[in-house]
Amino acid sequence: MPVDEVLYRRDTTLVRRLRLAPGEMTPWHRDPFHRVTVVLGGDAITIEFRDGAQPESPPIAAGTTDWDEPTERVHRAVNVGRQVYEEITVFLLDHPDAVLQPTDG
Repeated sequence: MPVDEVLYRRDTTLVRRLRLAPGEMTPWHRDPFHRVTVVLGGDAITIEFRDGAQPESPPIAAGTTDWDEPTERVHRAVNVGRQVYEEITVFLLDHPDAVLQPTDG
């Protein structure tokens, strides 16, 4: 089961650690907020889209850092590699009680 741990929360800033073992995936969700993601480890991840579009496989390396724009597109991350995938994400919320990644079904 994925490990999703809140490391810090203050006002509209939240820091989360996500770990996915090989074969694990996140729930289907949307990403309604800006965020910065730092990859800590892993070797391969695929982003699948609920609408059936071609999956994306971003390059994965420890230290890779990315600015992510909000999206209403429903998707999930799947660890297709042989190593544990781990990331730290800083979410910039619109209000303190916002739901980070609303699930879809």
